Amino acid sequence: MLKQTTFTVTTRGRGTHELTNEVQRFVGAAGITAGLCHVFVHHTSASLMLCENADPTVRRDLEAFMARLAPDGDPLFQHQSEGPDDMPAHVRTVLTQTGLSIPIRERRCALGTWQGIYLWEHRTSGHRRRVTVTLQGG
Repeated sequence: MLKQTTFTVTTRGRGTHELTNEVQRFVGAAGITAGLCHVFVHHTSASLMLCENADPTVRRDLEAFMARLAPDGDPLFQHQSEGPDDMPAHVRTVLTQTGLSIPIRERRCALGTWQGIYLWEHRTSGHRRRVTVTLQGG
């Protein structure tokens, strides 16, 4: 069986947005007992991650690390078509991932105890991000 849905996430700017519940609802409704869930974000300045979902300081620390690694306005970057956060957002996306594959077991994503699915917005202003979830299994 193959199922797919696409939804939009409206971000308020740089930071993480949890998608776990929305993805889990789709997986549960599909009735797949064993298979694979693939989540994909259709953008070059946002990414996806599986991350600690109990303590929000983990995600804030990741943001602080990424700000040190790819700072806004870095003179190294020539590409600034949409402002000083433009190229750093692309670098952040390339260093992370735009797709996640998660096993499905008993009509749920088989996540670890403290794992959550997050969209990571890398731009400083809000955007509408398109996410596609594809399920395969039986």
